[in-house]
Amino acid sequence: MSFIHADGVHDVIITGENGTIDGQGDVWWNMWRQRTLQYTRPSLVEFMNSRDIIISNVIFKNSPFWNIHPVYSSNVVVRYVTILAPHDSPNTDGVDPDSSSNVCIEDSYISTGDDLVAVKSGWDEYGIAFGRPSTDITIRRITGSSPFAGIAVGSETSGGVKNVLAENINLYNMGVGIHIKTNMGRGGFIRNITVSHVYMEDVRTGIKISGDVGDHPDGNFNPNALPAVKGVRLNGIWGQRVIQPGLIRGLKDAPFKGVCLSNINLHSAQRTRSNTPPWKCSDVSEGSVQVSPSPCFELASTNGAGGCSDHFRNL
Repeated sequence: MSFIHADGVHDVIITGENGTIDGQGDVWWNMWRQRTLQYTRPSLVEFMNSRDIIISNVIFKNSPFWNIHPVYSSNVVVRYVTILAPHDSPNTDGVDPDSSSNVCIEDSYISTGDDLVAVKSGWDEYGIAFGRPSTDITIRRITGSSPFAGIAVGSETSGGVKNVLAENINLYNMGVGIHIKTNMGRGGFIRNITVSHVYMEDVRTGIKISGDVGDHPDGNFNPNALPAVKGVRLNGIWGQRVIQPGLIRGLKDAPFKGVCLSNINLHSAQRTRSNTPPWKCSDVSEGSVQVSPSPCFELASTNGAGGCSDHFRNL
């Protein structure tokens, strides 16, 4: 059970004058590392089947697991929060909207051991059966640091994720800047994802869109349940000391479509001394404009890039 847990509530506010809720998670992290846990680890705050929730002006730290987890909920606002956990703490995601709609996460600082914000919607056959997507998610004015991702979608997306907007994001000392991730067996869809105006520095991989990430809850998943990824627009992304600008790998039997890159500059002095290509891509299509270093040939087209033409016209 999460430290603060609610199921089926509405019109709830958690707020304070930047007071601290400390999950004292190191006890749980150590049990996880030593494989002595008999139960799953709890989140710090979890709302299920709820609506009209505001979480603001609170410091959350040292969660045993994910920090703030709205699941099967709607009309959720998380703003003016600080979320802290050591960079080696396992699975301490900042905010994970999960099979939820109309969620706004804004004006916050997050430094944890896992993804700062990760939009999810169910895990393999269980998420497919429940079939509730995450929709209409806004993430803006977030600053943070993590060995994993800054803004993530997935990898648990079996109920589907659509209409996500992330903008005005500042990332430092990151594993991955922007990570859209799924896997065979997930099913579901990832559609209409827009990320714009991102600054990142000291990052291992700037942009990663991958179809081979994440494990499975059990052996009953259907390997033929393939995710459909279409309509990912990344614009206005600037990075310094980014070791690898991009890694985009779809699935052979479910290639990613409509990936549009524009006004992207991801720089790394280290790469000039390496033979590693700046972008690695496979099983992906559409186009790019004003991207440096130049993207892989699968995304190099600027003419007739059907899925990107409206996006490029509106720049």
